[in-house]
Amino acid sequence: MSNEGKKVKAHYRGTLDDGTQFDSSFDRGEPLEFTCGAGQMIAGFDNAVKDMKPGEKKTVHLEPAEAYGERRDDLVIEIPRENAPGMESLKVGDKVALRGPNGQPIPVTVTRVTPAKIVVDANHELAGKPLNFEIELVSVGE
Repeated sequence: MSNEGKKVKAHYRGTLDDGTQFDSSFDRGEPLEFTCGAGQMIAGFDNAVKDMKPGEKKTVHLEPAEAYGERRDDLVIEIPRENAPGMESLKVGDKVALRGPNGQPIPVTVTRVTPAKIVVDANHELAGKPLNFEIELVSVGE
């Protein structure tokens, strides 16, 4: 029986291949709620819970294509200083939102600052990385 299209609650712990934890609903004490198969989650996570039963636990390994995709060089953007008013105080590591073509926010990370330009990276911080998830399905609704 598929959970696709149903509201599910799941606890998870996400780690990189070296064991570094990047997120955990267990640590927050609150399971994640989402509609399975609705595109609210990365594809591999959605697929992992699709056929789980409440109380079931599993561990999955996701390649970048099933997670946040490969890193893309075209998402590293150089902004000339004269086109960046109000960004004078930015430093490497700062996270800001730029406006996309339709006004939507695009989260970016500042990767380099020079007197002539600011370089930002719009890749997700987990892009290009295989991910591991320990998942426990807490409940399935309608």
